[in-house]
Amino acid sequence: MNKPKTQKALMRVIAGESLPTPPIWMMRQAGRYLPEYKATRKDAGSFLDLCYNPDKAVEVTMQPMRRFGFDAAILFSDILVIPHALGLDLRFEEGRGPLMETVDAPAIAAMKAKGTDGVVAFLAPVIETVTRLHNELPTKTTLLGFCGAPWTVATYMIAGHGTPDQAPARQFALNDPKSFQLLMDILVDASSAYLVAQLKAGADAVQVFDSWASVLDEDQFNKWCIEPVRRIVEKVRSEIPDAPIIGFPKGIGAFYRDYSAKTGVDMLGLDWTMPMELARELQNQGPVQGNLDPMRLIAGGEALDAAIDNILENLGSGPLVFNLGHGITPQTPISNVERMVERVRAFKN
Repeated sequence: MNKPKTQKALMRVIAGESLPTPPIWMMRQAGRYLPEYKATRKDAGSFLDLCYNPDKAVEVTMQPMRRFGFDAAILFSDILVIPHALGLDLRFEEGRGPLMETVDAPAIAAMKAKGTDGVVAFLAPVIETVTRLHNELPTKTTLLGFCGAPWTVATYMIAGHGTPDQAPARQFALNDPKSFQLLMDILVDASSAYLVAQLKAGADAVQVFDSWASVLDEDQFNKWCIEPVRRIVEKVRSEIPDAPIIGFPKGIGAFYRDYSAKTGVDMLGLDWTMPMELARELQNQGPVQGNLDPMRLIAGGEALDAAIDNILENLGSGPLVFNLGHGITPQTPISNVERMVERVRAFKN
């Protein structure tokens, strides 16, 4: 079912190839900075209704592609559809973000006993969106699927919402590591099955978002970030050998050095706090993606141009996918995105 990948620039970079001009896309590229997204979101009703409506999810995925012609489209969904599929109540409130039913040790044990067999069936509308996008996108455009890493997803399941440093989940994992390991096992199984379904439906590659990886000490990082992602990679590739997987463990600094080797991901997503010296070191080990500060995309002008040029001058001659160091923010002027795309596309190494 997969389209030929030879002409897909982003897939060539994931395979380790250095291109004259880096391919480009943006995390959260379909979102609140676009007026057409706001209109579709309003028409959909709730955010989850938008995620689970294939017609509208395809539409918002395609909106930035029509405007900017990015080299990759990423499925429009959310990392918290997995706990929703596992039976937890979930809603999104304007100004507050996700609000979720919490789990404790007995709830985790009950969830483990129930198993994860129904997750992919629950998420059938999302998988349908992937299939439609696969059929609609140009053959040169990469289609990315994704999931949240087990640690990051678990932090919301424990706290019920985002917190400044995700202390509730950190404390839970320290106080009751056996129950937390059960939760990791559940999320590894559910996430692996979900990614396999996306790849079988037509995604060319998948990305694992670990947005809260930076809050853990070394021992906990290895236990709750490295090991679960390693198991996901292993499980996905047991069904789809050589499945291309991108890892984005935001803000982990020096822990980036061994992340690819320990987890098995093909490409690293770098956040904007990454020192360029370390970014070059990591690129010598394999392809990288990133890492423009989203605030510079808001600022525009010389602040934007200088940062783009710095990334391209330092990383543009190696295997690079140009991206942001995290998601685009709602305040971003569309003209600045246009300026970024034009500047990256003009680069030749």
